[in-house]
Amino acid sequence: MASRLNPYLNFNGNARQALEYYASVFGGNLNLSTYADFGDQDSPNADKIMHGQLETDAGYTIMAADTPPGMGYNGMHGFGVSISGDDADALRRYFDSLSDGGAVTMPLQKQAWGDEFGMVTDKFGVPWLLNIGQPQAA
Repeated sequence: MASRLNPYLNFNGNARQALEYYASVFGGNLNLSTYADFGDQDSPNADKIMHGQLETDAGYTIMAADTPPGMGYNGMHGFGVSISGDDADALRRYFDSLSDGGAVTMPLQKQAWGDEFGMVTDKFGVPWLLNIGQPQAA
């Protein structure tokens, strides 16, 4: 099996809402497993997400969980989820969707290197960077 690199995001009790939101933005197949599914039915975290995975229509994989009991939640900082490509319509749609309820930190616009680039922090606190390159000749 070839290896893959994908983000694994930790949330403070709202992983289900975040992953369902990302499924609405990117499409795809979402699988969610709760702590109860793994034998912790009587815990206050029974309905929280122990592991969630979204396989998007574009081929992205986004994994996430609620911060496990006993571990402190430190928020979303020190990273960004970057999406690059030349499908301008799809990438603009992602940017607009991720901006809904979030905060645009850099508008999606033409940059000195020739691409369109923008940054947004979504309503769940996840920072996203989107770069729209020029279509490559076949």
